[in-house]
Amino acid sequence: MNTDSYHPNPVPAGPAPLPTRRAQLLSQLANHPGFDLLVIGGGATGLGVAVDAVTRGLSVALVEAHDFAKGTSSRATKLVHGGVRYLAQGNIGLVREALHERASLLANAPHLAQPLPFVMPSYKLWETAFYGAGLRAYDALAGAAGLGATELLSTRSVTALLPNVQRHGLRGGVKYWDGQFDDARLALALARTAAQHGALLANYCRVASVMHDGQGRACGATVVDAETQQHFAIQARCVVNATGVWVDAVRALDEQAAGRSVAPMVSPSQGAHLVVDRRFWPCEHALLVPKTHDGRVLFAVPWLGKVILGTTDHPRSDLPLEPRPLVQELQFILQEAGRYLAEAPELSDVLSAWAGLRPLVRPTADAGGNTKGISREHTVQTSASGMVTVTGGKWTTYRAMAEDVIRHCQLAGVLPVKLPGSITRNLALAGAGAREAGRPQLTHSLALSQGLQAYGADAPWVQALPGADAPLAPDLGLTEAMVRFAVRHEYARSVEDVLARRSRLLFLDARLAVQVAPRVAALLEEELGQRPQGEDFAALAGQYALQDVG
Repeated sequence: MNTDSYHPNPVPAGPAPLPTRRAQLLSQLANHPGFDLLVIGGGATGLGVAVDAVTRGLSVALVEAHDFAKGTSSRATKLVHGGVRYLAQGNIGLVREALHERASLLANAPHLAQPLPFVMPSYKLWETAFYGAGLRAYDALAGAAGLGATELLSTRSVTALLPNVQRHGLRGGVKYWDGQFDDARLALALARTAAQHGALLANYCRVASVMHDGQGRACGATVVDAETQQHFAIQARCVVNATGVWVDAVRALDEQAAGRSVAPMVSPSQGAHLVVDRRFWPCEHALLVPKTHDGRVLFAVPWLGKVILGTTDHPRSDLPLEPRPLVQELQFILQEAGRYLAEAPELSDVLSAWAGLRPLVRPTADAGGNTKGISREHTVQTSASGMVTVTGGKWTTYRAMAEDVIRHCQLAGVLPVKLPGSITRNLALAGAGAREAGRPQLTHSLALSQGLQAYGADAPWVQALPGADAPLAPDLGLTEAMVRFAVRHEYARSVEDVLARRSRLLFLDARLAVQVAPRVAALLEEELGQRPQGEDFAALAGQYALQDVG
């Protein structure tokens, strides 16, 4: 098999995307004399740390036990936002930081993130003025990084913008701006950006132990390749634990090596989302309900031609890799949507449903299990061995979190104090092309990341591959060439990798994903020269399709 062969179309201009040859990557990781930094965890935070570090000139390795963004980082509400409800809670600093990070993210990945208008309908006379004042404060915190001015709307204007909004009792509303993105593909862009700058990254490499040197300092990790079960050591002067809701497990490995125990620092919370057809929300504006019956915010968000409804906030004591929405969560979202949508979806209308676990940081005192009261800000801790752990936070602030992690590594003495400053605020991510100055262009959200648009400047390279004219899911723009690109340049190893995160088909229409899966598996076998990793994709997709939920 020649994985470098391209379709006989003319070779695109510009640099070719970096290949991701697994055997070569693993050999380089195993035989490297010692990295400056080893990052454990391939979600938003870990990938952000890798990009920040490698672009400062450090040698960087990153390993992920499963696939990049397999966990929380692919299961967000797809919003790049400051957090309207955090503003209501008085967390001004978090909101201000997130709003400025929002501007950087939109500018650095315009092929994957775009501004999105929201409308908050009012059903009480006081709501328009009250929420309008709050959202104007939101604009003020954004300053020059704002995306558009908040507007107070008449009842007629709200119904014109939101054709399926519940009109009974409607008293006007408020329009404001935030951002939207494709979370899993942004994670891949971060991975590819780090690799372009010299980092070595490998998915499906589980950390089996944290290594300590003679002075008891963390100096790397032993990892296991999930495909071959090969064990090898990765040496590094600095180890960062960025495994999200699973940080406590890696912390336990670190303390176990020194004969110490560890107190948990994460209190996970589950958020569920449903995807329905666009006919239930046939507009380009998202819906924001500021306060549901449980005190959370409800969204109806147009995304990739479908509509996301969510989310919930349910405490969990376990940490499943593939969390499932609880029946009561499904019922809650549908019931709340029914209060605000003139035509509301039922359970049979759900195309896909998923849940994600938020790594909320435990308070110093017991919060009684109420995760709404636990901090959404990130926390960085340094262990006695010098391993740096980061958890909490949100996708929007991943870049600032990465800067903070590097600073803590310097303070801990495991990275040099004198390093070049971070350049990531203005760093175009893989596929973005050259970063353009100024605010991002306000484009329609329904086109976000669909088909070739998700590849940005790399789209010509996708089109040059065999199968560019062979659609697998025409309505969603998935082609055979995209599957080949996922293997050759985006670290894909399984059907799930392709249909859940390189394409978002599993999250958009789980039943259609099952139909496409056999052809994807055949393409993967052709590209990999071996059968793809053997998960039961049909069973997984059945969970997303709610086949066993009555």
